[in-house]
Amino acid sequence: MNFLRQLFTPRGLFAATGLAAVGLVAGGVYLQQTMNLAACPLCILQRMLYLLLALEAIAAWILAGAALQRRAAALLMIATTLTGVGVAAYQTWLQRFAKGVSCTADQPWWESLVNWAGSQWPLMFEASGLCSEAGWKFLGLSIAEWSLIAFTSMTIAMVIALLRRN
Repeated sequence: MNFLRQLFTPRGLFAATGLAAVGLVAGGVYLQQTMNLAACPLCILQRMLYLLLALEAIAAWILAGAALQRRAAALLMIATTLTGVGVAAYQTWLQRFAKGVSCTADQPWWESLVNWAGSQWPLMFEASGLCSEAGWKFLGLSIAEWSLIAFTSMTIAMVIALLRRN
């Protein structure tokens, strides 16, 4: 019971979110390598957001002692998780309703960022897949749909962290 009480404190929620983010990135890289799945630019963008969340979670965990800093960290993490919700929802829409469509009509700034990161660290950031192809499914949901669930859950956790007093 004490573990659950600690988990639902802001510091516990920050830690759980950071660990989940790192776990999701590790799982994605593992699936990519073992099942020869090709990550698309939107997949890589979500991976970057998970890594950003992990970094934010470390800072938030350290700063969680002061109420103002804790709330600021939670708000920053909410902004990141909501960005992830948007990216994952867009990719889910592409996979469900716009089969064969590329990620974008022209190359936006974030796709340039993904291409640059892929040239720097190919194992982690190389994007060679199509955003509209689901590729692999678990329990009937694509990786993008699972990512949408994860980002939504993390958003809820950060709203709880924001609203908690202790």
